[in-house]
Amino acid sequence: MVQESRDGFGEAVVHPATQQKRPALSWAVRIKKKLKTVTPYLGKFRPTVGQCCHQCTPDSLGKKLGQTTPSLGFQNLLRVNETHTRYRGWLVRRVCGLLFVRGCKVYPSPATDRVERVCQSNRFVGWVILKVFGSVFCSIQVNLNHKAFLHRASQQGPPLVYVFVPQSVVDYALIPMVLFCHNLRVPYTLCHLQIHNNWLRSVLQRLGVVLLPLGPITEQEAETDCLYSPVMTSLVGELLCEGQALSVCVSGMSGHGGQWLARIRQAVTEGLVPDVRLVPVGISYDCIPSTGTPAGVLSALRCVFSLLFSRRARGCVRIHLAQPFSLKEMCNTGRCRVDGSRPLLELLLPTILHNRSDRLFGQRMMSWVLPPNYVPELSQSERDLSIALTLHLSYSIRSCMAVMSTSLVSCLLLHKHRKGVCLSVLCRDVAWLLEEVLFRNRDVGFGGSLVGVVYHALSLLVPHLIIAAHPNDRSDPLIAPHPSLSATLSLSCHAQILTHTFIQEAVGACAVSAMLYDVATCGGDDWVKGQQYRGEMEFDVALCQDELTERALQLTHLLPPEYIPPCQSSHDFALDAVDTLVRCGVLVMEEVPRDTPICDFWKKQGTLAWSATDDPNHSDSECEEGDARCYKLSQPSQCPELLFFLCSLMAGYLRALCWATDGLDLLQTPLPEAVCLAQIHSHLRDSAQRDRGHYESCSAEVARMTVRTLTDLGVLVEGQQRGCVFLGVSQLFQQTDSKKKLRSFVSQFLYD
Repeated sequence: MVQESRDGFGEAVVHPATQQKRPALSWAVRIKKKLKTVTPYLGKFRPTVGQCCHQCTPDSLGKKLGQTTPSLGFQNLLRVNETHTRYRGWLVRRVCGLLFVRGCKVYPSPATDRVERVCQSNRFVGWVILKVFGSVFCSIQVNLNHKAFLHRASQQGPPLVYVFVPQSVVDYALIPMVLFCHNLRVPYTLCHLQIHNNWLRSVLQRLGVVLLPLGPITEQEAETDCLYSPVMTSLVGELLCEGQALSVCVSGMSGHGGQWLARIRQAVTEGLVPDVRLVPVGISYDCIPSTGTPAGVLSALRCVFSLLFSRRARGCVRIHLAQPFSLKEMCNTGRCRVDGSRPLLELLLPTILHNRSDRLFGQRMMSWVLPPNYVPELSQSERDLSIALTLHLSYSIRSCMAVMSTSLVSCLLLHKHRKGVCLSVLCRDVAWLLEEVLFRNRDVGFGGSLVGVVYHALSLLVPHLIIAAHPNDRSDPLIAPHPSLSATLSLSCHAQILTHTFIQEAVGACAVSAMLYDVATCGGDDWVKGQQYRGEMEFDVALCQDELTERALQLTHLLPPEYIPPCQSSHDFALDAVDTLVRCGVLVMEEVPRDTPICDFWKKQGTLAWSATDDPNHSDSECEEGDARCYKLSQPSQCPELLFFLCSLMAGYLRALCWATDGLDLLQTPLPEAVCLAQIHSHLRDSAQRDRGHYESCSAEVARMTVRTLTDLGVLVEGQQRGCVFLGVSQLFQQTDSKKKLRSFVSQFLYD
């Protein structure tokens, strides 16, 4: 933790909502009168994020920890004044932007004289980008904690490779601009987008963007070309030999970037460069710019105009440049886990179909992150190492991304106050959720008073909200998420980072929910109907720790990549998931008397066994008498609310799996992979329309994750036809009984 010099979150991050004038909203004055300035928990401290993994790269971590350089805080790139130049005076204050860009260092390339090319250009690209971003965003705050270390690494050490998770086309311009403004070497950007216009391609290539070959081909088609792959491998090696920096986007969800990291790894292995330092870059937006992919000049102009002349309120951007770490240290020391991975169908199908838990232990294999036809010259061990590296970087990037104010408000409205909430209650919950985020060592991308934070978030989210006067207190308006598809998807996108933040608690809560569901069904339908699940029901049942951990492990295997650290085993993650519920007060350790029956959830021949601990002849229970550790659901006023909130974080993905399982009969398989994905996505949207809600379960990203999970489970089987990947429903899951068992397995974790 790093102590700030001022109250709140520091002067450098005071929220722009309190600094600029905006068109007054009808409820703005009431909000400001209603809210009070609240000093949040840990208000004088800010988490230190972006450090190296202590398990995989301890040497790189030690180099940073051994320094005594204090935290430098944050810098707003859009606030350029005369102090950022070597000159002073009234004229300098009017052209300080040009002078600042002119004074930034441009590193020459051995191949071409980049200094002459940039300095003689009449576009002043850096100045234009600053002006464009100044019209789009309130501020672009850059974390300077690792700035000095990056300067030393770029000047003395091996080449730097900046790695980020793609969210918008703007990402590709933000990173070079940030590095340029801080006198760091501007990287060559490896872009997976297809640009068709020759003029635009020429401009981007002169700026160091490496594009896909010209033509109607995708990244997947290019990577399978016999000429493209070796040419790109040679290009990466040459750039690294010259000492150039690279910028790569990676995503464990979509599989982007794995092949580029494999090529960088190849360059180190073949001795072209002694080592490479990887720098995770976390980019967080108040509102992610929706610009599309600029394939030509007209689309590029539309992209710029949509950014410049959008009527919505301007948001902020927070950029974290994490601590660089050695690729050689991570891959050559054997600390990065690459062993023990098994197909998902081997891990879960015995449990799903036959209620067997003896095959649960192991790591989920994710070979699709780097398909076999990408960089085919790699050996299997090198391929596994590249996959592990991609997943590790994706998780590291997600971990250093800041939580924005719009994310807090969206998460609360979607997962806690779906039917609406008073402003005063929403503000109280924002303060509570902020404390929980900081307690988990996650940084936030805002500062200032609670008034400014909530007002700014609501100003940006107002197109997706319903705001009405309270019938009893007109000074305390009611706020609810708009029930439309677009509004729900937008709020869900904002709230996604909170699912990453609370993933351990969410997995543990869903495991508890699954066990409580089993308890409820033991009493029969009449008993279930007679109880109020969300009310004051007493859960006077001891939950066995071993069974709770097993349920958490089952759900952990279903998680998409980027949610759990790859250097941690799934079983350890499941154990931590149960422990976190104890730490946050959802569960309490239960001392069970000898004469009290324990609910034994270990299923034998598909039945639930109830036993008494004082029975000397009992041997069915997997929980030994002396070593049994049990939990009970605690009964504070907020405990049930917290449990349901945590379960709701996972509900969108789990519900999509259930809906997709129900729609398997509608697929006329085998189908091309893209067509199968489109049909499942369409089915999810239709299911959400029939459900009249839960639209977060039908986003394009959730549809991709669902198809990938069903493929890994063996529900959908891949095949090759005419050189394309086709998906078909397997013979096993064409049977009604198998589909019913799969749906029952997933739905046990789903709190609805």
